[in-house]
Amino acid sequence: MSLNLKPLGNRVVIEPQEQEEITAGGIVLPETAKEKPQKGTVLSIGPGDRDDKGKRIELDVKVGDTVLFAKYAGTEIKVEGKKLLILRETDILAIVENK
Repeated sequence: MSLNLKPLGNRVVIEPQEQEEITAGGIVLPETAKEKPQKGTVLSIGPGDRDDKGKRIELDVKVGDTVLFAKYAGTEIKVEGKKLLILRETDILAIVENK
């Protein structure tokens, strides 16, 4: 997918990772029973906010990071049939590091 969204300020575009549709016991979950995703991949980042002197404050996340974010944070949009989320960096709770 070629992403043509460039978020402004300290905003980021995230592709939420949907949870499994089938439980370990084999039960298929309908769309209404699923939890809102709280984990996703950063697709695009803004340039960051400005400090008191007008200098840019760099964001802590980068494109490709897997992050955990607040459950009801951001604005959901659809681009090319995919659900994306635009949210502020302050709504990101953690970066998931694979070791």
